[in-house]
Amino acid sequence: MAITQKSDEMNSMRDLKWKMLSSEYIFADRWFKARADRCEFPDGRIIDPYYVVELPDWCNMIVITKEERIILVRQYRYPVDQTTYELPGGIIEINEQPLEAAKREMEEETGYTSDDIEFLLQTAPNPAINNNTAYFFLARNAVPTVSENPDLFEDIDVVSFSREEVWQLLKENKIQHGVQVGPLYEAFVKLGWLRFV
Repeated sequence: MAITQKSDEMNSMRDLKWKMLSSEYIFADRWFKARADRCEFPDGRIIDPYYVVELPDWCNMIVITKEERIILVRQYRYPVDQTTYELPGGIIEINEQPLEAAKREMEEETGYTSDDIEFLLQTAPNPAINNNTAYFFLARNAVPTVSENPDLFEDIDVVSFSREEVWQLLKENKIQHGVQVGPLYEAFVKLGWLRFV
């Protein structure tokens, strides 16, 4: 595997894109679809099947209060049998914009709202097998304005931490939702709470 050393070599890199030869859904329901694809590498090799899991896009909000407290949600996650600390968020509904979904999820799960929201980043949660995108936003000066209204099958505690406490949670690997760790670091940098020399 060649490693490119110079940024000006980026334009001369070889095309690695696969060609889909066929595709078949092997399972499909509202939130989860799995398909088996037959794909061709640029050099002609065939991989069959290559499994792809189709999942909805989702959004998360990093909620910072006027007092610079960070609002997280605490909930039990059955697949890993753990109660976790996470960013409020959820699935983006059909025809819903990521920002509107993030605002809705923040309000539903925490009762907080904010007029000071900016896009932070988007990422592919697991590009090896999943086709979805996660969108992250930063809400500053958030205030509690409504009662929480979680979904029927959400059992959530709303918790508040100082930035020092969240930093400690990160260092101690106590925030287990792996896709949310990077955006938390990004928010710390954007807020000036973490600097690189």
